[in-house]
Amino acid sequence: MHSYMAQTWTRMWKQNAEELKSKAIAWRKEPTINRIERPSRIDRARRLGYKAKQGIVVVRIRVGRGGMRKQRPVAGRRPKHLGVVHIKQGISMRKVAERRVSEKFPNLEVMGSYYLHKDGTNLWYEVILADPSHPAISKDREMRGRLKAFAK
Repeated sequence: MHSYMAQTWTRMWKQNAEELKSKAIAWRKEPTINRIERPSRIDRARRLGYKAKQGIVVVRIRVGRGGMRKQRPVAGRRPKHLGVVHIKQGISMRKVAERRVSEKFPNLEVMGSYYLHKDGTNLWYEVILADPSHPAISKDREMRGRLKAFAK
């Protein structure tokens, strides 16, 4: 069943489905970091350790696309090669999304994240978070092991 869901998402990306476009329109109106009830891609979330239990949170985050720009020199002589545009960042947008979510929810541990959609200006990811101090998580041996593995 989960493989069927993965195939459905792949097909929607390839065909640029109307359903996905309408979802993106709704996502644009939401806040940048938005806690959601359940994951959109349940197959991918389960592989990252998601379980429908207390102490596990799913967050959808929107990250801006595009290259970086450096400040133009203000004082002094202008260098021949300014190096203002065509600057790439060192880390992926997925890592940026995970970092922003972990800053927003400091008491939760990031278990993983996965790609959802992109349009002209935005990228959307869903991040799986777990509360290590929640009794449902701390008593679950498998979840404790996963959180220790992610902490390293």
